[in-house]
Amino acid sequence: MTVTMSTTRRLASQWLGPKWTTRARCLMRGRPLPRWGNLRRTAPLSTEFGGDRGTPIDRYYVDDFLRRHRSSIRGRVLEIQGSGYTRRFGHDLIACDTLDISARFAPTYTCDLAHAEHVVPDNAYDCFLLPNTAQHLREIDRALVNARRVVRPGGVILVTAAAFVPLIADAPDYWRVTPDGWRELAARCWPDDEAEIVGYGNCLAAIAALHGIAVEELTPAELDVCDPRYPVLIGIMCRKRDQ
Repeated sequence: MTVTMSTTRRLASQWLGPKWTTRARCLMRGRPLPRWGNLRRTAPLSTEFGGDRGTPIDRYYVDDFLRRHRSSIRGRVLEIQGSGYTRRFGHDLIACDTLDISARFAPTYTCDLAHAEHVVPDNAYDCFLLPNTAQHLREIDRALVNARRVVRPGGVILVTAAAFVPLIADAPDYWRVTPDGWRELAARCWPDDEAEIVGYGNCLAAIAALHGIAVEELTPAELDVCDPRYPVLIGIMCRKRDQ
């Protein structure tokens, strides 16, 4: 009886079982085998995004994004919740105002950004910073339209949004939008404006972010590789049309 190659493979698979069949297949095809070490676990190394170990991975990319656009963080600046990023990256500041839905942060404006029409004036700011906020905006379209409204013509909105990072435990997390999804949102909410969307991260950075591994445990060379399939953070810039 003639034994075909497919029959041989099937018999070998039955004899080895699925685990060793996969290993054999990887070895035969020159594919690397995983070396899990202490990463073979169902709970992360940190439940605080790595903040208890050092700097969370996504903060590395937030800083890079704002550093790239620091020339726009000037004059009258509005920031969500606190003014830390404004003061860190801004220059020639005239006003550092804040907005939050909760009064416990003592913001300049206490309101929901999606319903800020009668609270924050039109065309009042040169720059609006929304760091790591977009995923928590339930009425995201209305919020983005309002963000545009409060920025003067020629002004800039700077947004960072989470992608491959864990959900936070103490607030709703509604949206994890891809860069392509953000381009659709920008076209819908800011159709007449200049928009630039960039993804930050790679497979290693995404794994590190999900496990709560800190920035200090990787190298800049590892963090700076950009693979569009594995965005850890998305940076969105909108420059309002100068009317």
